[in-house]
Amino acid sequence: MRCLLGLSLALAALIAPPPSSGQDAPYDLVIRQARIVDGTGNPWFFGDVAVRGDRIAVLGSIPAGRAKREIDAQGLVVAPGFIDMHSHSDRLLLEDGHAQSKIRQGVTTEVLGEGNSAGPYQGELDPPTYTVNGRDRTWTTLGGYFAALDDAKMSVNVVSYVGLDNVWQSVMGKSFARPTAAQFDQMKALIDEAMRDGAAGLSTMLMMPPGSLATTDELVELAKVVGRHGGLFSSHIRNEGTGVLDSVKEIIAIGERAGVPVDIIHVKIADQQFWGRMHEIVALVEAARSRGVDVQTNVYPYTRGNNNLVTIIPPWAHEGGTASLLARLKDPATRERLKREIRDGLPGWYNHYTAVGGDWSRMLISGKGRYEGLTMDRVLALRSQGKPSPPEPLEALFDILIEENGSVPTVYAHHTEPDMNLALSQPWCSIGSDGSAYAIEGPLRRGNPHPRNFGTFPRVLGVYVRETKLLRLEDAVRKMTSLNASKLGLFDRGVIRPNAFADLTIFDPERVIDKSTYTEPFADNEGIEYVVVNGTVVLDRGRHTDAMPGRVLRHGR
Repeated sequence: MRCLLGLSLALAALIAPPPSSGQDAPYDLVIRQARIVDGTGNPWFFGDVAVRGDRIAVLGSIPAGRAKREIDAQGLVVAPGFIDMHSHSDRLLLEDGHAQSKIRQGVTTEVLGEGNSAGPYQGELDPPTYTVNGRDRTWTTLGGYFAALDDAKMSVNVVSYVGLDNVWQSVMGKSFARPTAAQFDQMKALIDEAMRDGAAGLSTMLMMPPGSLATTDELVELAKVVGRHGGLFSSHIRNEGTGVLDSVKEIIAIGERAGVPVDIIHVKIADQQFWGRMHEIVALVEAARSRGVDVQTNVYPYTRGNNNLVTIIPPWAHEGGTASLLARLKDPATRERLKREIRDGLPGWYNHYTAVGGDWSRMLISGKGRYEGLTMDRVLALRSQGKPSPPEPLEALFDILIEENGSVPTVYAHHTEPDMNLALSQPWCSIGSDGSAYAIEGPLRRGNPHPRNFGTFPRVLGVYVRETKLLRLEDAVRKMTSLNASKLGLFDRGVIRPNAFADLTIFDPERVIDKSTYTEPFADNEGIEYVVVNGTVVLDRGRHTDAMPGRVLRHGR
């Protein structure tokens, strides 16, 4: 067989046309002598990759002089561009479409939306105003956001879900009242409209209001609307702590009853009381898949999650929005109730405070402000200086939230490496950063963000492939490319084959590694050398070219 392959390549070289000048070369780009990891999970192989326009044209041995530009990839790996299955760059891409922290990780497509999305804004939910290309823009639908992205230009491709929070609040506002039948029909209509605009599916954040207000039966009915359009139901489950198993069962039931594929966002066990039980989640997913339920998950390769100090406040206190929440925090009698419920918990509520054992040192302030980069134990110590008696920690928490208008982004150290590794190693678990397209300098250098914003994909390759050998290179690449593409129905992306879109990442497998840390997050990774988006080089030997060839990838278009 090897002799026949060699003979075929030799004959191809003999009959190939003579070298062309750059002006009339048949290919725009040829990547030469690369180790090709094609995204399918198959073993790597050596070869050249030729690109014409926005598509991969040819794989194999390509004669010299056949391209307008060549990249010598000897010693490097060429893989499909990474697809970030869980991203929050909705607003940042309108501010700066260069998507610096994502492109530098090798990401070529971002998947936006969790509970929130960039549309709809209708009825009871007022639309925001953004400055795009020097002029104010507003929109009421997800399609309007897509049009704004088209005008703004960006370096990455974008996929977006429609978020349940937007849909719910467009109809119900800030009320916690149960929707009437007519109101629920309005929600279905909004989801249907978003799907027609090109949403990839419905995303939900069920841990906090308004997503937590939806019942399982309601979620099934809403998911059925998505199913009619061939979309995906993606969910941050209700409880990642002591209720994690029941919450996983709920998502599986939604998929099974609605007949839609489901993807569990950043699967984890985020409560020390349940550490070591990831195998039970694996068993639930495997059992569901064995009976024909298309349930999968994604994960980020870290053991700390980013959320907000306000999530320590029980869900009922959020009714009516921020102003109502702050009024409750100022009321002495309500404070006493809040303290009891925070310490003791409430049935079905995922409580960040008890999840970390009430340990303030496991809460790191990540948002911009006077406490950014400090753990909460240090914040409490600072606030106690010069006072005869230190304030009670929960009282101090309430005061901080009032001072910061109800929002303090925070990183919680709440899950473990063994649990995360077990999830990561499952064939149905892909990679999503849960991050945004920040930058290490300029206006998008903000706060003290989670390192996943800068390091997720290089970390998978450097730590879990090269260092710990948890994953084969080919399996890791599949988790970052074709596995995510197949979930989204992007069958012409996430793989290296002729006629697939030319989204490509070229990296040094011996050097690639993340450099961002929890205390020094603004650091780009090492080892990502080139990134190609829709056939255009966007990262060239580690330098952003300022090219913005990204596209909105509307579902079903």
